[in-house]
Amino acid sequence: MRIYEGSPRQDFEEVFRAIGGYLDTRGMRDVLILEIPEGFVVQGLSVVGNSSSVWSETMGTIVKMTNTYTENDVTRFMEAGVARRGTGKPTTPSAGPYERALRVIGRWIDEQKPRDVFLFEQEGSYVVRVLPQGSTGGRHLLAEFTASDIANLVVRGPAMRVTPSRTGDSLFRTGHNQRR
Repeated sequence: MRIYEGSPRQDFEEVFRAIGGYLDTRGMRDVLILEIPEGFVVQGLSVVGNSSSVWSETMGTIVKMTNTYTENDVTRFMEAGVARRGTGKPTTPSAGPYERALRVIGRWIDEQKPRDVFLFEQEGSYVVRVLPQGSTGGRHLLAEFTASDIANLVVRGPAMRVTPSRTGDSLFRTGHNQRR
């Protein structure tokens, strides 16, 4: 959502967390997320038409789904996630794999202060392309997060919510491959 352009506040952590939670509820996989002026285009594979009855059980068909989510859609996803997490009851479902992964990637994206975001995932590994605001010459920054990188970042997540002890520390500078 280009509302972040020129803004000192970046919140891709919460936006991507909300989109990830939504993807988890839809059972999507192999996702692609592209930021556009209106919001995000999200594409992924999903199983549709699965059913179970007394006579048969079908696995369904895998289809590629493409949706555009506006700022209002993302706000609804965020509110639903806050409501789900806010119950504090042991029966509250834990975050799914996309919600966890996209949250930590969103935090890394926030540190880049991008003007443009593109992400794709396959089998738990992610490639992210951002165009940092201060980028001279219009060079994109590429980063790869493997499944083990994501797992490590998720485990370290609670410690990352605390302000780093030294000025300028970045807790996301290691643990993934970054290229310019």
